[in-house]
Amino acid sequence: MIDLYYWTTPNGHKVTIFLEETGLPYVVKPVNIGRGEQFDPEFLRIAPNNRIPAIVDTEPGDGGEPISVFESGAILVYLAAKTGQFLPRDTRAWVEVLQWLMWQMGGLGPMAGQNHHFVQYAPEKLPYAMDRYVKETNRLYGVLDRRLADREFVAGDYSIADMACYPWIVPHTRQLQQLEDFPNLARWFETIRARPAVQRAYALAKSINVKPTVDDEAKKLLFGQTAAVVK
Repeated sequence: MIDLYYWTTPNGHKVTIFLEETGLPYVVKPVNIGRGEQFDPEFLRIAPNNRIPAIVDTEPGDGGEPISVFESGAILVYLAAKTGQFLPRDTRAWVEVLQWLMWQMGGLGPMAGQNHHFVQYAPEKLPYAMDRYVKETNRLYGVLDRRLADREFVAGDYSIADMACYPWIVPHTRQLQQLEDFPNLARWFETIRARPAVQRAYALAKSINVKPTVDDEAKKLLFGQTAAVVK
C-alpha cells in the first residue's frame, strides 16, 4: 500500500497518474498547502522540503520497514522500479527516459512555475519577470514540440517522462501559451489526456480540492518563505 501525501498541483498529478496507470493500491492523505498543512511536523519527517507530493510505501519490496520518498521525480523512479513499469531496463532506453524526466524537473516545471507566479499571483505586475518566464516557457514548449516531431511519446514508449511533463502543459493558457503553435506537442497532449488513467487522476483532484483558490492567506504560506518555517 502507498500512502500518498498529495495536493492538486502539477507535481501531485504526476504521482496520481502513475498510480492510476499501474493500479497500485494507494490511499490519499491530502495536504492542503494553501492552509499550511505542509508545515506539520509529521509531514516534515516525510518531506523535509515541505513540498508535496511525498509517499510512504508501507510494503516495500525488501519486506523491511516502510520507505518514505519525497520529490516527484524520485517518487516516479521509485514506483517504476517497484512495479517494473514505465521505466525500461535497457540502458539506452532507460537513459532516454531519465534525461527527459530530469529535463522536466530542472526546466519545464521550475520555469512554468515561475511563469505561474509572476503572471497569476505576484502582487505587482513586473513586465520584465513576466516576459522572462513566458518566453522561457515558450522556448521549452518548442523543445518538447521538436522532440515529439518523429515519435509518439517523449522517450520512446509511454513512460514516467510523459507523466512528468503532461501536468505542466495542462495549464498552458495560464502560462500564456497557445498549443496550436506547437502541433506535435498538441497531438501528444491530446493522446495523454485521452488515457483513462489520466482522466481518473484529474477526477480525483476535483474531488479533493473542491474550491481551488489562492487567496491572501494562501499567498502568505506559499510565497516568500524563509528557513524559519521549517525550524
